[in-house]
Amino acid sequence: MQQIEHTGSYYAATANASPERPPLSGDIETDVCVVGAGFTGLVTGLTLAERGYKVVILDAARVGWGASGRNGGQIINGFSREIDYIEDTVGHDGAMALASLALEGGNVIREHTAKYGIQCDLKHGSVLAAYTEKQMKDIAETIALWKPLGRGGIDLLSKSDIREHVGTDKYAGGWLDHNGGHIHPLNLALGEAAAAEAAGATIYEQTRVTRVDHQSDKPVVHTERGSVTARYVVLAGNAYLGKTVKELYPKILPASTQIIVTEPLSDAMAKEILPTDMCVEDANYVLDYFRLTADKRLLFGGGTVYGGEDVADVEKALRPNMEKLFPATRDLKVDFGWQGNIALTWSRLPHVGRLGKSTYFAHGYSGHGVTSSHMMGRLVGAAVHGDASLFDVFAGMPARSFPGGQMLSVPLSTIGCWWYSMRDKLGI
Repeated sequence: MQQIEHTGSYYAATANASPERPPLSGDIETDVCVVGAGFTGLVTGLTLAERGYKVVILDAARVGWGASGRNGGQIINGFSREIDYIEDTVGHDGAMALASLALEGGNVIREHTAKYGIQCDLKHGSVLAAYTEKQMKDIAETIALWKPLGRGGIDLLSKSDIREHVGTDKYAGGWLDHNGGHIHPLNLALGEAAAAEAAGATIYEQTRVTRVDHQSDKPVVHTERGSVTARYVVLAGNAYLGKTVKELYPKILPASTQIIVTEPLSDAMAKEILPTDMCVEDANYVLDYFRLTADKRLLFGGGTVYGGEDVADVEKALRPNMEKLFPATRDLKVDFGWQGNIALTWSRLPHVGRLGKSTYFAHGYSGHGVTSSHMMGRLVGAAVHGDASLFDVFAGMPARSFPGGQMLSVPLSTIGCWWYSMRDKLGI
C-alpha cells in the first residue's frame, strides 16, 4: 500500500518528532471509533480517552495531514456568521448558548498546550484588518453585537492604531482581539495525538475508511484491511471525508486555500512588517491572512478555489497581494508553497449531528477551523459521555445542501464569490 505523507509545507519541514503509526489490519472492537486524526478527531479522542473510554482513531494518511496540519495557524474566535444571523437561525436561547462558546476553541488550545507541554510556537493576539469604511462600520457593529453577550477583549483600531501592528498604509482600521493568537498547527496536532495516546487511545495511520454502517446500535467502520465495531462512531474527516458517507457529502463543499512562506526576514524587516508579532486577516470575502513564524519568516495565505482544485502555481497566485501590502518583500525568496482543502457549508456555520443512534459527525467550519474544531471536539466528547446540551444546539441548526447538487455547486459558488469580491473592491 502506498504511504501518504505530509504535503511539502513549512510545517512538515519544522515538525516535532512523531512516530509513524501502523495501519489497521484485521477486525477489532472498541468503545469509540473516530474517523479523522485532525483537530476535531484528536480532541474528541483525547477527551473521551481521559474519561476512561477505549478509543481508536483512524486516518487515511498521517496525523494532521489535512487542514489541521496545513492551515494558516491563526486562533480566530467566534464563527463565520454574525451573531444576529445565528439568533435568527436558532433563537435567542440558542444564540446565547453559542455565544458562550465564542472563546472556547482558543481556550481549549491554550489548555492543551499548558497541560501537555505542547511546543507549537503559541503567540497571543490577532488583528482583523479593514480596507474600507464599509468594513469598518461592519466591524464596529459586530463588536457592539457581541459585547452584551459577554465577549470582550476586543479593541477597535483606527487607521493610525492598526499601523502600530501592521506595517502598511493600505488599511482603514480594524480590531485587535486580545484572545486571538497563532500557532504551528501541525505541531499542535502532533502534541494532541501524543496526549491522546498517553491517555490510552490508539491511532492507526494509512487507514482509509471505505464504508460506515451506522444504522445498527453498534456501528461498524470498514477500512481497506479491517474493520472497527464500536459503541460510538465519530466522523471527523471534514473536507477529506469525500463520498465515504453519502448522507453528508451534499452538505459541504471543499474549497482550496493556498499558503507561501518566505525565507527568514531580517530583524528590521520583521519589526517593520509586523511590529507586535500579531497574526492578521483582512475583512474581504476572499481574504488574505499572514503572520510571522517562530523563525521570523512571513507566512502569507489566501485564495479560494471552490471544489478543492489545486492552483498551478501557489507563489504566482499569492505573491502579488503580499507585495502590494509589503513592497519590501519583492526581493525575498519564497521557500515553501502549498495548498489544501477546507470545508464550507451553505450557511457558513458548522454542520453537526447524528446518523443513526450512535454515530456523530462534525465538520464544515468554513474558515474558522482551528478554533471551531477544538470547541467541537470537546462538545462531541461531552455528547458521547452523556451531556449533549450544547452539541444539540449546533445539531438543531438547519443544514441545506448546496443548490444545484455537486455538478452546479462549484460554478454557482464561484459566481457568488465574484459578486461579494466586487462589493469589497467597490466598498459597498
